[in-house]
Amino acid sequence: MASGRRILIAGIGTHWGTELALRLERDPGVEQVLGIDTTPPLAQLERTEFLEADIRSPLLARLVPATEADTLVHAGILWYPEPGKPQRALHDINVIGTLQLLAACERSPTLERVVLRGSAAIYGCEPTGPSFFTESMAADFPLRTRFQRDIGELEGYFANFARRHGRLTCCMLRYQPEIGPGLDAPIARYLSLPVVPTQLGFDPRLQLLHTDDATGALHAAAMNPIRGAVNVAPSGSISLSRALRLIDRPQMPIPHPLFAPAMARLGDRLGAGSLYGDAVRLLRYGRGVDNSRLRNELGFQPAYDAVGAIRDFAAADRGLRLVSMPGVGSVLDRLAGSAR
Repeated sequence: MASGRRILIAGIGTHWGTELALRLERDPGVEQVLGIDTTPPLAQLERTEFLEADIRSPLLARLVPATEADTLVHAGILWYPEPGKPQRALHDINVIGTLQLLAACERSPTLERVVLRGSAAIYGCEPTGPSFFTESMAADFPLRTRFQRDIGELEGYFANFARRHGRLTCCMLRYQPEIGPGLDAPIARYLSLPVVPTQLGFDPRLQLLHTDDATGALHAAAMNPIRGAVNVAPSGSISLSRALRLIDRPQMPIPHPLFAPAMARLGDRLGAGSLYGDAVRLLRYGRGVDNSRLRNELGFQPAYDAVGAIRDFAAADRGLRLVSMPGVGSVLDRLAGSAR
């Protein structure tokens, strides 16, 4: 066997797939990096081989074994629409694509490890939920939104795959939403609005993961995976009101019956697509997850806690305020129109 790892990244054309490839290229323990996607990586990669293919294609059953990879990292599960991957295609990409990918893994005799970059949305956002969900609590509350149900279906398929193939080390990473300088994501756009709509009477506690730690955890799991689910989140949490004070953004409390339709329209502007339903619950009840397995068993220590991630985002946000932004009145008018 080769002296270094041969790692195949599914979804290398995504932000996280590209960031992982950049980390792996600098890792002396990695012999070769390969990537599969319908779009090329988002950055110039020096020693990564790009294979243009759709993970929903049956051709994957021949392509994946031909790479002779010993580790597969699926970084192509999408939480919201991206260029070339519209909202209507998310279910097929996430669920059907993952099924095709797992079927291809069954035909790969060199494969030893499979890592999926999933979502902590599997736990939901509940008023009676614990302060911090552990990995064993995924089935404790109902799956209320379409995205949650997709994640639940995907996790079910992966768990069955892991049971059938005990020789493989299978790891499901359950990520909290990410935030950080330069990350163009719906939660970052929401927190960067000139005036931020919030739900009257609620101040949820959030756990937003710094982008550097998000990539670091994915790198750690690719090189030293453990079996089962692992929560990927910073330590601690921060209230939405405190986060907005740190970012220096005024909030506009809106009664809950008006907040949901406002977010439905705002969701399209923020690029969240159908995820606004999940966002309404997150911004009402919040969600925290326990990161003990991440730190103690996977051996990854996040560099930023929940407050530190917001502070770093706030510092970068203040540095970008040279561009003109709509005034508070303009935003209020738009939200009022959304509510109507």
